[in-house]
Amino acid sequence: MTQETENTTLFSSLNLSPAVLQGIEEAGFTSCTPIQARALPPLLAGRDVAGQAQTGTGKTAAFLVAVFEHLLRHPPADERRPNQVRALILAPTRELAVQIYNDAVTLGKHTGLTFAAVYGGTGYEEQAQRLREGVDVLIGTPGRTIDYFKQHLFDLRHAQAVVLDEADRMFDLGFIKDVRYLLRRCPPPEQRLGLLFSATLSWRVTELAYEHMNDPGIIRVEPEQVTAEKVRQVLYHTANAEKIPLLIGLLKRMDAHRTIVFVNTKHQAERVWGYLEGNGIKAAILSGDVPQNKRLRLLQQFQSGELPVMVGTDVAARGLHIPDVSHVINFDLPQEAEDYVHRIGRTARAGAEGDAISFACENYVYSLPEIEDYIGYKLPVEAVDESLLGEVQPPVRRERRKRPPGGGGRGRGGGGRPHGEGGRQRQGRRGSGRRQD
Repeated sequence: MTQETENTTLFSSLNLSPAVLQGIEEAGFTSCTPIQARALPPLLAGRDVAGQAQTGTGKTAAFLVAVFEHLLRHPPADERRPNQVRALILAPTRELAVQIYNDAVTLGKHTGLTFAAVYGGTGYEEQAQRLREGVDVLIGTPGRTIDYFKQHLFDLRHAQAVVLDEADRMFDLGFIKDVRYLLRRCPPPEQRLGLLFSATLSWRVTELAYEHMNDPGIIRVEPEQVTAEKVRQVLYHTANAEKIPLLIGLLKRMDAHRTIVFVNTKHQAERVWGYLEGNGIKAAILSGDVPQNKRLRLLQQFQSGELPVMVGTDVAARGLHIPDVSHVINFDLPQEAEDYVHRIGRTARAGAEGDAISFACENYVYSLPEIEDYIGYKLPVEAVDESLLGEVQPPVRRERRKRPPGGGGRGRGGGGRPHGEGGRQRQGRRGSGRRQD
């Protein structure tokens, strides 16, 4: 959970319930960020809001505070059953769902509301049992949420608030049909509070807002600049053969105590990981097909400093809040300009400083003009000096887990889950591969 304290709007001036305000104060927040200052007044007045805000601007706290306050001011109907959720929050990725859940527990601990997070890859029966026991605020990824909904573990007929976070990412990952499926099972828009947040309010996102919300107010909080102010950016024009020596050389020269190395493909992630481990640099891979329990364990080790380097594909670029990331290295330049901003936004969060280093190689240099046009300036270039290139030892090979006979199956007995994110894949954008939420 991130929070800036430069805005002059105080949470104490918003006429919030004592229980909500106590959670905010204990989290250390006093002043609103720009998106909070603009979104909370209409939301607290009961008006739907579609907001444009970048990651790290405090939008999670904005919609959680609004939802908690709405539920406290509007008690549930007497006939509501415990498994009829009062608020539904949809997120595109497992990591973002976990982050929202953790923030909800922190901010809402004095409200008396109950929370649950459902997402694929782990904890299928535990999550199902939590829903059977009853929950007020359900936070989930679309596929796993639909899976439990179709099993009648909960229903949405008494949903008083619905939040769609990172709506643009829902489109990118191909989940929008599932989102619409769930929204149509909720009460009509005029009978619930609707909140939508997105990094961009494109025509498809605004169409979704007007289709499933009650005359939403549109709020755009434009950053003063596209990239974070305190990110020191540098670009190296490299030959393909120089990329590994340059990466190893840079990592051994600098204090890269918490570094994310971004690549464009899973194959490249495994290759880079192998060279890092082979050259004495402890690293791990974070990509779409890493099992959820392992992903969470690796993220915890990374945040604690036990694991200094994480090699990630773009699944790690959004929906993660990892404090104190020292360096982001674009081993491969991203093929979409917006992804460059999302990647380097992992560092220099909440006013901190950070470094973003990019390699413009023979394969991906063609993305550079689009990136520079998007951010509005030329990236500073440094020469690839021989002294920067590290001596490279052979890579280690990653051990492969043996699959059970028959490929492990897709049904319940084989560990797969129909409609759950652990067993259900979606077509990613540009048709370049398949992703799961």
